[in-house]
Amino acid sequence: MTAPVSFANSYTALPERFFARVQPTPVSSPKLIALNVPLAEELQLDPGWLASPDGIDMLSGRALPPGADPIATAYAGHQFGNFVPQLGDGRAVLLGEVIDRQGARRDLQLKGAGRTPFSRSGDGRAALGPVLREYLVSEAMAVLGIPTTRALAAVTTGEPVYRETTLPGAVLTRVASSHIRIGTFQFFAARNDVEGVRRLADHVIARHYPEIAGDPQLYRALLTAVIARQARLVARWLGVGFIHGVMNTDNMSIAGETIDYGPCAFIDAYDPTKVLSSIDQFGRYAFGNQPRIALWNLTRLAECLLPLLDADEKAAVEIAQECLGKFGEVFNAAYLDGMRAKIGLSSARHDDALLIEELLKAMAEASADYTLTYRRLADAAAGNDAPLRALFTQDAAIMTWLDRWRERLGRESQASPDRLAAMRAVNPAIIPRNHRIEEAIVAAVNEDFAPFERLKDVLAHPFDERPSDAAYMEPPLPHQCVQQTFCGT
Repeated sequence: MTAPVSFANSYTALPERFFARVQPTPVSSPKLIALNVPLAEELQLDPGWLASPDGIDMLSGRALPPGADPIATAYAGHQFGNFVPQLGDGRAVLLGEVIDRQGARRDLQLKGAGRTPFSRSGDGRAALGPVLREYLVSEAMAVLGIPTTRALAAVTTGEPVYRETTLPGAVLTRVASSHIRIGTFQFFAARNDVEGVRRLADHVIARHYPEIAGDPQLYRALLTAVIARQARLVARWLGVGFIHGVMNTDNMSIAGETIDYGPCAFIDAYDPTKVLSSIDQFGRYAFGNQPRIALWNLTRLAECLLPLLDADEKAAVEIAQECLGKFGEVFNAAYLDGMRAKIGLSSARHDDALLIEELLKAMAEASADYTLTYRRLADAAAGNDAPLRALFTQDAAIMTWLDRWRERLGRESQASPDRLAAMRAVNPAIIPRNHRIEEAIVAAVNEDFAPFERLKDVLAHPFDERPSDAAYMEPPLPHQCVQQTFCGT
């Protein structure tokens, strides 16, 4: 009989100090509530088997198929700037790795699968709400074209979890290029385990950056490549108004994917100082601060790699500083390219950054909706200013900007119909708005999954203005505004 999952594990070939072997804690009565069929097929998994009792047992951690090699990975991390030398997977179990249809290696991880040796005082479980939030937001990010972990499935456990109140428990099956983090490197560096850092770096190069394998300055090339991926990733976040919420070094994937959707959110009214995470009391991870924090985190990675960059510490520091100095250049280029596309520019001019900055200033002053401003700018490109102007309380500011913008468009060679199509292809009409996610969670906690299913369908078509989805395009009314999002622990 063919095994239902063809595991091809590589991380467990590393020394055992890299992880702890652990079995998921069985649950009483798992029930499948969401299965990502297209992703299952991409991973060469049988959706029919996954939806069967045996498949649901795997997705809940109740029973594992042959070839699974479950572990909890070890890592450290800076949490809100404070270093914690040992964190690790405290409520997640990595079942193993599979090879997808493109030949890429992907992790299968159960989030909320019970206690591990890294759990500290936690229960190792996940509540239904955070599982549904991560499912919705991570899949929305994937459709928006932003590198991200994915959600394969969500199951309820039939057991309660205890937070501020008693909540239904759930398990998320998460898919990632890997679960290696900046904090994974910090775990070994903090122990002066240079060989551990080297083994991890070699594994990362083989798995995520094979194109640099022959570089004579191998670890310098690795640092440069990771910096570039992270810079481009954060630029993409800003383009869609995404706030990660908890950009600790243990929440930054070395593969350049968005990972660990805890108190994440999308902004409604534009405000670069916006903070929605309940645990970010001082605005460290505010929307507009994310590029600076990414560079801060990458500096911590560079510190870990110093012994590999050069035997002479001073020379190693100089190499690291040179690599880190490229972050701004890569980020600015990616950010400006993305923002140019959002406002309909297909060529680059020296004053484009100022034009974009002035639009953002007008948006902030008017508390204009971030997503709809760009979507309605496409209407303005087609000659209809009214929908855009309706978003601004200070009409004069946007009208002045529109005059400058149209003058800039006059220097473009792109035809108007092509520009309109291009703008609508990069500016979503629909994002996972906080109030809609909360509505779906509240209903699901009360055993009504219809709002979750409806929102999941809507988010799969973010660039389409389907009449049936019109209500999901609208920002929240004052009484619907979500002021805080919460970590699942």
